[in-house]
Amino acid sequence: MNTIFALASAPGKAGVSVIRLSGPEAFAVAEHLSGSGLPSAGRSLRVLRDAEGTRLDQVLVLTFSGPASFTGEDVVEFHAHGSPAGTEAILRSIGESGLARIAEPGEFTRRALENGKLDLAQVEGLADLIDAETEAQRRQAMRVFSGDLGKLAETWRVKLIRAAALIEATIDFADEDVPEDVTPEVLQLLHEVSTGLSRHGDGAVIAERIRSGFEVAIIGAPNVGKSTLLNALAGRQAAITSDVAGTTRDVIEVRMDLGGIPVTLLDTAGIRETADSVEQIGVHLARQRAEAADLRVFLTLDDVSFDVEVRPDDIVLLAKADGADWSLGHKGISGLTGAGVDSLVSYISNVLSSRSASAGLAIRQRHRDAIRQASASLEKASALLLLGAGSYDIAAYELRHAVLALESLVGRIDVESLLDEIFASFCLGK
Repeated sequence: MNTIFALASAPGKAGVSVIRLSGPEAFAVAEHLSGSGLPSAGRSLRVLRDAEGTRLDQVLVLTFSGPASFTGEDVVEFHAHGSPAGTEAILRSIGESGLARIAEPGEFTRRALENGKLDLAQVEGLADLIDAETEAQRRQAMRVFSGDLGKLAETWRVKLIRAAALIEATIDFADEDVPEDVTPEVLQLLHEVSTGLSRHGDGAVIAERIRSGFEVAIIGAPNVGKSTLLNALAGRQAAITSDVAGTTRDVIEVRMDLGGIPVTLLDTAGIRETADSVEQIGVHLARQRAEAADLRVFLTLDDVSFDVEVRPDDIVLLAKADGADWSLGHKGISGLTGAGVDSLVSYISNVLSSRSASAGLAIRQRHRDAIRQASASLEKASALLLLGAGSYDIAAYELRHAVLALESLVGRIDVESLLDEIFASFCLGK
């Protein structure tokens, strides 16, 4: 196994730059640059020098002996002064030592996976934690990174192995008198696992929305104030506004953090019948995005019906209502004066926060697929058990298939093809 190194902190000028090494020669590299031995674990202040003896920097050296490290290997970190030139000089000297090579994207984390320090779900949680822009995304990523999904999958797996063992025992002793019918216990175990799978499978859509952002569409007729409202919510000129109906032809997206919830606001083209072929495309797209949105804000100047069905959580507001006061029951809004904007933001935040409470630990399509496969196998196994002992061998097969699906959830099997794609999203020092 080669020793790898990379800058683990953000590039550029900073108070401190962190350079990380991992592998069998990590300590040797550190001793080569510092000119003396290092403790197997701990910290020390050292002067690093290049091959000619030129002083590079005075750094804090942290050492972690494997397997008690992030990667499970010997790890060394140099905490240097955050000078771009100084950092580059240290990196160059490490490479010139011939004892280590530059790490590939995500290679430190990949080694942690391969050495059993993290499961695949934790790796995905770490990637989401690095990308987290809102509090809801951070909390969700931390739940997965802390290993909650892996622990849950292991609990399910243990129950299914117990159920499979009971069935296998019945098959093995089919020609003998078995003192107890194991079917009730097996069915109870399958029911417990199925209930958990269903809960987290149902919450996977919300969890994915927290990762990628909820979509909130602003819908209404042309020139009703949709773009003006979008600009007011965004706090900047995100969309062109004018008195000319049909100014907005495409869907304009603005990403925001509303109360810790990631939200993408959609300003859609005004919905109306038009002979303009380009505007027709915009209206068609507006209808499509409105149907797919998680929440819709309908703006109207009078009591009119909409081509898009209003759902329970959607809100219909009187547009251009400069004196709107929700506390008095006046459900209006004005993007121009700001009247009602704070109330709308509060409403959107409350609705989406309530939905977020139902999020499960399955946060990716891969997780949903594994849960779906396991659930399908358990459903088949339960039905087979009710047919009697003659179907037990097929039921046992379905249980084994469910166990394999759960093992793929945390990366024990059948995930090699996913690894390159997952780790490509990491930086070099991770």
